[in-house]
Amino acid sequence: MAHFEMSKEVKFNKGEADNGEFTEDGSVDMHGQPAIRNKSGRWVAGLIILLNQGLATLAFFGVGVNLVLFLTRVLQQDNAAAANSVSKWTGTVYIFSLVGAFLSDSYWGRYKTCAIFQVIFVVGLVSLSVASQLFLLNPKGCGNQTTPCASHPSWQIGLFYVSIYLIALGNGGYQPNIATFGADQFDEGHWKEGHSKVAFFSYFYLALNLGSLFSNTILSYFEDDGLWVIGFWASAASAFAALVLFLVGTKRYRHFKPSGNPLARFSQVIVAATKKCNVQMTQGEDNLYDADTKDSDNGNRKMLHTHGFKFLDRAALITSMDLNDEKQNDRNPWRLCPISQVEEVKCILRLLPIWLCTIIYSVVFTQMASLFVEQGAAMTTTISNFRIPPASMSSFDILSVAAFIFLYRKVLNPLVMKLRKKSLTELQRMGIGLVIAVVAMVSAGIVECYRLKYASKDCSHCEGSSSLSILWQIPQYALIGASEVFMYVGQLEFFNAQAPDGLKSFGSALCMTSISLGNYVSSLLVSVVMKISEQDHMPGWIPRNLNKGHLDRFYFLLACLTTIDLVVYTACAKWYANIKHGDKYGEGSSNNSKDEYEV
Repeated sequence: MAHFEMSKEVKFNKGEADNGEFTEDGSVDMHGQPAIRNKSGRWVAGLIILLNQGLATLAFFGVGVNLVLFLTRVLQQDNAAAANSVSKWTGTVYIFSLVGAFLSDSYWGRYKTCAIFQVIFVVGLVSLSVASQLFLLNPKGCGNQTTPCASHPSWQIGLFYVSIYLIALGNGGYQPNIATFGADQFDEGHWKEGHSKVAFFSYFYLALNLGSLFSNTILSYFEDDGLWVIGFWASAASAFAALVLFLVGTKRYRHFKPSGNPLARFSQVIVAATKKCNVQMTQGEDNLYDADTKDSDNGNRKMLHTHGFKFLDRAALITSMDLNDEKQNDRNPWRLCPISQVEEVKCILRLLPIWLCTIIYSVVFTQMASLFVEQGAAMTTTISNFRIPPASMSSFDILSVAAFIFLYRKVLNPLVMKLRKKSLTELQRMGIGLVIAVVAMVSAGIVECYRLKYASKDCSHCEGSSSLSILWQIPQYALIGASEVFMYVGQLEFFNAQAPDGLKSFGSALCMTSISLGNYVSSLLVSVVMKISEQDHMPGWIPRNLNKGHLDRFYFLLACLTTIDLVVYTACAKWYANIKHGDKYGEGSSNNSKDEYEV
């Protein structure tokens, strides 16, 4: 490849980095100086971030886990409308992750982005707590199983929605960045820290689930009993504690400099390639423009040329006009782009099919916060005078996640290593997650068949109207938890590893937007199913009285859709090829082999 520009001098002695004084991945400290390995990052910073994640998750699920019940009991929505409202809200949370990722990768950096969105998160929780205490819970003591609340004027409902969408904005903008910021604390160029970085994603997802365990048990119990104000204020306090803890670790963190607006870089590649659509491409890479990565102040690794999406290579093709511009030191970035910039676009295009295939899984996952809760509420929830709040059943999902993370890291992975001489790839683990999700939906459908068998169809208040115990939901929650360990932990690792260096937060945001679109697809699917199944004056599959519906058919429909998705995913995973990076400093290169999905 052709090089036009002279490289700048590296700002610190690379030999010192090799000797261990500085990190080797280009990370810097809070003052913008090269990070000293022994005084920054590693598990000290990593543990602070894990604790921060646990507290923030406790706060988020303190609202989210029982939101469907708050909407039905306090705001008087029916089951289908409440499930749709929760799906849209949860989806919006994850859509906001794109906003946070964009600001982080482009301008603010991950630390500043995390801090700002955590402040917004705290403000939203305090606003919700105040609104509930002063306005929404009227008459006093309403909102439990037996005492519905009065109707509310539109301004009170508006205040409620402003509050929960501030929570969505704060948590959504924070989440993808905190995961990537945690991974930033480990230098993947150092063998020991590289292993720690891989382990961090498992522990991060574990912290996320353990944080929600308190919400799904203690807070869920209070809220189910009508003590919504206690639950919401506890969530606000937890979010504030998370913010303080995050700020305490400021001096210890490692940082990466933002890379500028990726939309401009992507647009330049598309425009440059289009302008040269009639130019004859030559064989080989000699005529492709290769700007040395040492010219970049953000320390991003060079991306090596790959052979897919050949049309985009035209953006890096050097023509006579480009040679004249270069002689005048006036390269037009909308006509000639470095091959690394072109590969950045190719990389994202390769990720999109894999990402799209994860959306149906997220449709399955989101049922835990909506239809699983409504199904559980219609079952017998009392065991020996102790009442189990339906939303707290998701604690079995959390326990399953914790158990399977330990089982995978300590048992399954060593066994696979012994048998295959290599670990399961992230793509293979995600495929396993889809298989388990199919089984989970079949399990939920079978439980619903038996719940209907023992249910009273003529109930007025149908909570607890089936004699089937809520404990029969344990298998479907446990299976969803097992599938998460393979799908979502695998996703976090995959998108973080395969995203370009300047788009790491975007890689994490892809995981969250998959959940987002899953919620929106779930909402759309519920609406379509209800519209079709309510024809001829039928109650539909998911009516307000579930005993007159067929929720089991909806679960079986999801199992079929997930099976189809698995087939498409397998094809996409076989096609996918890993990102190819050069040396961090542009000296030499390293090729990653094709990461095929092996059946």
